Amino acid sequence: MKVFVTGATGFVGTAVVQELLKAGHTVLGLARSEESAKKLIGAGAEVHHGDLNNLESLKSGAEIADAVIHLGFVHDFSRFEEMCKLDGKVIETIGETLIGTDKPFLITSGTALFSRDGLTTENDLSANNPHPRIATENAADEMAAKGVKVAVIRLSPSVHGEGDKIGFVPLLIKIAREKNVSAVINDGNNHWPAVHRFDAAKLYRLALEKPFEAGIRYHAVAEQGIPFKAIATEISGRLNIPLISMNSEEAAEHFSWFTHFAKLDNLTSSEITRKTLDWNPQHPTLLEDLNGSVYFPEPQ
Repeated sequence: MKVFVTGATGFVGTAVVQELLKAGHTVLGLARSEESAKKLIGAGAEVHHGDLNNLESLKSGAEIADAVIHLGFVHDFSRFEEMCKLDGKVIETIGETLIGTDKPFLITSGTALFSRDGLTTENDLSANNPHPRIATENAADEMAAKGVKVAVIRLSPSVHGEGDKIGFVPLLIKIAREKNVSAVINDGNNHWPAVHRFDAAKLYRLALEKPFEAGIRYHAVAEQGIPFKAIATEISGRLNIPLISMNSEEAAEHFSWFTHFAKLDNLTSSEITRKTLDWNPQHPTLLEDLNGSVYFPEPQ
């Protein structure tokens, strides 16, 4: 298949492009700059110039491809709600182009939509969810209702591995370095699901290649829930700084805008995904990456 990929030069996107090319697919990557275009060409992909704000470029990319994988998202947390609304518009634009075709359309969401007691499964939908990112799944459902062959892949809050520069873990490490303490909120027994970027990339390919029912959810979750305290403890040891517990008020000052993610409790199953796609994660766990050189490289 010729696959149009948004976010093709991002942390997850580059792994997905590599996975698709190895499997014999052709990749048409969205590039907003010459630097991105060069990365795509170097990887062996074709270039489609445009960006997420250029809706015409999204339409034309979808029109000339056999399938679409939407990984792109503007990670501007100062305008997070606005960027979530943009994501919904992007999905609507691409989806309208695919109406009347059988082209698979894979959309990226996140398990972090669900922060609650109990285990989240692929069958859980997010109706009436106040989280801004619900705009993504709402748009997907609207396209599915119009007959578009759309599937939603929910990524873990931590997609980890070599090259992770702006994800949750590097942000947590950055805060710990700046404050000279590694902190948990209360007992730190809230949970973060996690997946290695290469395992996530394989899931995208498997989902693309297997026939699916419109509106299906898949979970890119290799570890259903790592206690936040275990992550903070590893960071404390690697940086040789104290591990401390904070109450909610102290945490709000310490973590600032990241507080919501630091207290995220998101136990998530991927049992249905594994059985449906025969997906078996094989790459290192998050704690293995933290214990190695991925996030704490050896001095040169």
